[in-house]
Amino acid sequence: MARSVVVTGGFGVLGQAVAQAFAGAGDQVARIDFAPEPKTDLPGTLDVGGVDLTEAASTAAALDHVVAAHGGIDVLVNVAGGFLWETLEGGAIASWAKMQAMNLTTAATITQLALPHLKASAAGRIVNIGAGAALKAGMGMGAYAASKSGVHRLTEALAEELAGSSVTVNAVLPSIIDTPANRADMPDADFSTWVQPAAAADVILFLASDAARAVTGALVPVTRGG
Repeated sequence: MARSVVVTGGFGVLGQAVAQAFAGAGDQVARIDFAPEPKTDLPGTLDVGGVDLTEAASTAAALDHVVAAHGGIDVLVNVAGGFLWETLEGGAIASWAKMQAMNLTTAATITQLALPHLKASAAGRIVNIGAGAALKAGMGMGAYAASKSGVHRLTEALAEELAGSSVTVNAVLPSIIDTPANRADMPDADFSTWVQPAAAADVILFLASDAARAVTGALVPVTRGG
């Protein structure tokens, strides 16, 4: 039976790969994004654009749209987020709040609102996108790493909170993902060592599968190319 899968940040490079992987497995996929419309169409998916995931009312309306179309929510993948490289000395304090909002508040808001649907599923799954950089922050990575560390703590705390339910909660911690934006920012890097979006999607697909039913509260490094 096809599951109902929600992918936030679904119009971006990683979100597109994740949505495509679930759709390819026969699931009903909804992509929710802040952008008004996707740059790349994915036939068969339900696209809900222009959603501010830090704001409860618009997030709830988007979820209502998904539930009406797909009958519920079985899997939530929180891809939505952003990146900023900025030193503390030369940067803005507002950047810390911006990263917190984009990477952590988005995930917490939609997860809280989706929980009743996920708990009603026979096998609810939540997969968050953390970051390898949040395990040891380098120069200029403070605000970003702090927000992604928050995603890690959210994952662990929620896994314990939902221990008596049908829902598992895990996170993947990618190193650098091979995207056009990252290539533009680091043109001299060895791209062959970067994580391919489709490879990260495969790990997410596993964590959302029945095969991973005994795994919860895990922070899974995703660091190889491929």
